[in-house]
Amino acid sequence: MDELESIMELKKGDLSGLEELVGRHQVEAVQIAYLILGDRPLAEDIVQASFLRAAERIHQFDPDRNFRPWFLRIVTNDAIKASSRSKRQLSLDLAQEAAMAPDWLHDPNPGPEELANTAETRRMVWESMQQLTPKQRAAIVMRYFLDMKDREISRELDRPLS
Repeated sequence: MDELESIMELKKGDLSGLEELVGRHQVEAVQIAYLILGDRPLAEDIVQASFLRAAERIHQFDPDRNFRPWFLRIVTNDAIKASSRSKRQLSLDLAQEAAMAPDWLHDPNPGPEELANTAETRRMVWESMQQLTPKQRAAIVMRYFLDMKDREISRELDRPLS
């Protein structure tokens, strides 16, 4: 079943459509949520809730558009909300997390660019990302992972364009 068929099935109330969409987008969605939250179990919970939210809102989805950016915006917004609700500041052992992150955070079928990255570069980027607030991480995810325009990011994060 292709993605559009999955969406149409879901719009009819057939949950096999949701199952297909989860299979296609879950790994990337967890990666995005994790980059924002820095907490893998929380990221997995957020993605699960985001899939349910997407299923509830599937009638608002325009089938002439691509599902991936629409859904990943839901994930990004849910991750930002979860980070604001959290009263605690995520305290991570950066060295340990940096060593663990590449094991599951990278694409299992890396291209030439991914192969060119070194473990040291990934560690440095990871540590730098952890120094940012969740909204700042979300802006980076939106720009470089979701290819959103600056104006869209500004609107999504309710921040001035600058």
